[in-house]
Amino acid sequence: QVQLVESGGGLVQVGGSLRPSCAASGRTFSSYVFGWFRQAPGEEHKFVAAIRWSGGYTYYAPAVKGRFTISRDNAQNAVYLQMNSLKPEDTAVYYCAARRDYSGSDYGVRETYEYWGQGTQVTVSS
Repeated sequence: QVQLVESGGGLVQVGGSLRPSCAASGRTFSSYVFGWFRQAPGEEHKFVAAIRWSGGYTYYAPAVKGRFTISRDNAQNAVYLQMNSLKPEDTAVYYCAARRDYSGSDYGVRETYEYWGQGTQVTVSS
């Protein structure tokens, strides 16, 4: 059974940085895609970034491109989200998600992801 456990959220000031991580277990993930989504109070889950485990191809939402970097560590079975130049509008619960990789470009579609972590809170204060 696939398990995803996020950690590394917290409180940071505007312009600061955080690096949430997602520890994955339960199977080999070489043919999986991992994504980060976020949910602010009263809003739907929104796509942040995704990475294809095989090849390391990355995809970003326009709102975070150039500020956030998604990466993976094969040895640790972990996925990271380096967040720089944080803004108050980045405040949300951040969720790690995973699904099998297949031909297609719908990496930002929440419903295509099979597995989800419990989320980690990120708060950016102004």
